[in-house]
Amino acid sequence: MSDCLFCRIVAGEIPSTAVHETETTLAFRDINPQAAVHVLVVPKEHHEDVVALGAADPDLLADVVATGAEVARLEGIDGPGYRFVFNTGEHAGRTVFHAHLHVLGGEPLGMFGRPTR
Repeated sequence: MSDCLFCRIVAGEIPSTAVHETETTLAFRDINPQAAVHVLVVPKEHHEDVVALGAADPDLLADVVATGAEVARLEGIDGPGYRFVFNTGEHAGRTVFHAHLHVLGGEPLGMFGRPTR
């Protein structure tokens, strides 16, 4: 899709800092990191979100997750731990409408979800 940010990154039209690439996926550093390590893994093929990706091509979804695990290993966060996040829908804060996996780690991430009061 010509107007999709991540499709343009995959096509090389917009620069990114690549971390790992496979035949079906591209992993690159987030420009607004939310943790010491914050890498995005995108399928090279456009799918609006993880639900659409899983419905259309479960094998490609598995490739995205496997690439995320390889990124964790390459970044040295596979031992101490890391988090995988897919944001789907408005309430999740999704801003780019191309399925993507956030790989977060490199520091203690604390609890996930709604803060305690």
